[in-house]
Amino acid sequence: MTVPALTFPTTAVPGGPPLAGQVVAVTSADQGYGRPVSAALARAGASVVLIGGNTETLSSASGSLEAIGGTAIPIKADVGVPLDWLSAQNRILEIFGALHGIVHLADKRASSDFTMLSENEWMDLFNCNVKSSVGIAQIVRRRLPGTWLTIIGPHLDEQGLHAHPQRGAIRALVEHADIEDLRLNLVLPSRASSGDEALDQHLSDTVLTLALPGMAHLRGNVMEVPLPPVPTLRVSDTPYGLSL
Repeated sequence: MTVPALTFPTTAVPGGPPLAGQVVAVTSADQGYGRPVSAALARAGASVVLIGGNTETLSSASGSLEAIGGTAIPIKADVGVPLDWLSAQNRILEIFGALHGIVHLADKRASSDFTMLSENEWMDLFNCNVKSSVGIAQIVRRRLPGTWLTIIGPHLDEQGLHAHPQRGAIRALVEHADIEDLRLNLVLPSRASSGDEALDQHLSDTVLTLALPGMAHLRGNVMEVPLPPVPTLRVSDTPYGLSL
């Protein structure tokens, strides 16, 4: 059964939230940078679609955004599978009638160093980071050419040899996206998510700036985002003086 599209304003209200009327999908929205980025978009007035592989954590993240006054819906999908992404995209269009932008987390980290990576681990990294980015860009170009895509790529503190071809492939995709008239940008955080929204604020601010309608001319950019180091607890700061 086809769900009628909901009616949302298509332009920001003067003096209102900067992303009012915008529908933005965030992949891996229930973990890592997906959480603070989704919260920043919701506070800016966007309707946020949370996409990921775990129904329970997605629903929890959606509830958290609703609690701060945002509009959010969870959709389970494996964005490394093009048909899964296409299904999610069609579902978004059924519900909202539009999809203005996508924030795609292509920042899965390796569980071992380069010399110990198995073929299955390497292919999993490739699918999660590179294949998914190309697949989303291709489907957007075919069906929603006006939709912007911001990719959060492999963190700069991951220096294993396996990280460089992934980062390089995504960088090349973004830098040459003008060939297909796509609004793509790449953001490279200096480290993995801290789990602390305040410490990760610079990344959220960068993504939010790229999402603004007035920034539609920004495309093909690769931005390295330095973030403050995550504090380490001293022995004296832990219960019973135990080291963490």
